[in-house]
Amino acid sequence: MKENIATIPLMNAMNAHDECPFCFLEREAEQHAISFILGSAYMEDDIREQTDATGFCRHHFKMMYDYGNRLGNALILSTHLRKLNKELGEELKGFTPGKSNLLKQMKRTEAGTAEARTPLGAWIAKKTESCYVCDHFNQIYNRYLDTFFDLYRKNEEFRELFDQSKGFCLPHFGHLVEAAEDKLSDKEKKDFYPKAFAIMQGNLDRLQKEVSWFVEKNDYRNKDKDWGNSVDSIQRGMQKCCGGYPADPIFKAKL
Repeated sequence: MKENIATIPLMNAMNAHDECPFCFLEREAEQHAISFILGSAYMEDDIREQTDATGFCRHHFKMMYDYGNRLGNALILSTHLRKLNKELGEELKGFTPGKSNLLKQMKRTEAGTAEARTPLGAWIAKKTESCYVCDHFNQIYNRYLDTFFDLYRKNEEFRELFDQSKGFCLPHFGHLVEAAEDKLSDKEKKDFYPKAFAIMQGNLDRLQKEVSWFVEKNDYRNKDKDWGNSVDSIQRGMQKCCGGYPADPIFKAKL
């Protein structure tokens, strides 16, 4: 199977021997998107229409601020806030309070855990959950999942990389398992799942031991012993649990 524009990024991610190849791809995609919109794209009407409509999540707003280009950030925000305020005004005009009763008043509030019960709450949830950068990665992420199983079936080198990999972060592993249910035949599942499960548990065990040794190494009785692979085990353990790169330096524009 020849490499192409769809397979090369995934092969590169697997060859990086990261704690999760999909985290590796996600970091590349979000950095590319931030560089793109704060490069010169924010001056393009069609891009501004997209960012005005979707906005950004908290994480990527922070990345944009850290990246630099204060003027670019201000221009993106100015038109986004204008559109947001207009839509909010329309939602507020149409807002009608629901009927209250004593039982509802006595019930403990569970903000953020239940579905919105008002059109205004639903609109706010939609606005605060949408993100131009997240959308950029999600669009290609599904293709990466499809490509993963295509390569798993047809590419021996990829299967070897998978067998020797450090597994995945827990969120991306969950997506992989869900995708496998549709992408693999019953026969292929009998081969894939035992391998994938063994890789995940083996690497979680490895990380747990590395973090435990980090703790033990801080005991004065072990001060002369080798750190082994435990020096950066904290950030890798955090990545394994939730994804991402906690120890990454701030992503900034290249001056």
